[in-house]
Amino acid sequence: MIEIITPGALASIQDIGRRGYAALGVPRSGAFDRGAAALANRLVGNDTRAAVIETTMGGLRVRIQDAATLALTGAVCAGNLDWGVPVTVARGTVLRLDPPRSGLRSYLAVRGGFTVAAVLGSRSTDLLSGLGPRPLQSGDLLPVGPLAPADVSATAAVLGPTRRTLRVVAGPREDWFTTEATTLLTTMGWTVRGECDRVGIRLDGPRLERSRMSELPSEAMLPGALQVPPDGRPILLGPDCPVTGGYPVIAVVRTADLDAAAQLRPGDQLRFSR
Repeated sequence: MIEIITPGALASIQDIGRRGYAALGVPRSGAFDRGAAALANRLVGNDTRAAVIETTMGGLRVRIQDAATLALTGAVCAGNLDWGVPVTVARGTVLRLDPPRSGLRSYLAVRGGFTVAAVLGSRSTDLLSGLGPRPLQSGDLLPVGPLAPADVSATAAVLGPTRRTLRVVAGPREDWFTTEATTLLTTMGWTVRGECDRVGIRLDGPRLERSRMSELPSEAMLPGALQVPPDGRPILLGPDCPVTGGYPVIAVVRTADLDAAAQLRPGDQLRFSR
């Protein structure tokens, strides 16, 4: 078991998410920065599908009730656990992850994975639908599974460059916007607003004007979609986004670039490239 002493601003259990249930109205969910979560698992010898803790802005404190091997990836947090290397700690150790200097989300993996109850094949917390375990709270005890068959990594991870340009492809409703709007999307800078979470990231910048003003029936949505509400400022959808929506989608961020979007915090600047 690993005990949550303090969860910080937000900490939750995440894995690769609930795939294949969109037709039933179930969001995909799962780790926002999937590359960081998979890396943490590889470092401790887990299957990359194993459940990890996703923290937002650090602040996490945990007590290790039995000796365990852990790894921390994602946003680099100050504290008493080295980033990007597997570390074995003794029973009773208290680990502290302070707020990161840059980035937003960090991932803590334990050898064996966190084996909380699965819902629809996933252990992920879904903040929109409420499926899966609730967000972590002080006093929670998280069970750890049996040791994985793979060896603990002997190689330290390397912190990659911070990406502030996200690649996009044309959205299904690009033709609902003026030519100027589609040009502005990829030539102007955007600022992350305070309203950002796992459901979506609201952006501030030039108003994207529509050429068609009729109502759009709800249609399929997915993480990475750039919806444009009536105020003309896009919303970048995250892993807990609804499976349908009625705002037109001007563009979609490439799946490979969503990990970078997971690390955007309020006030950060970003750009889009086609």
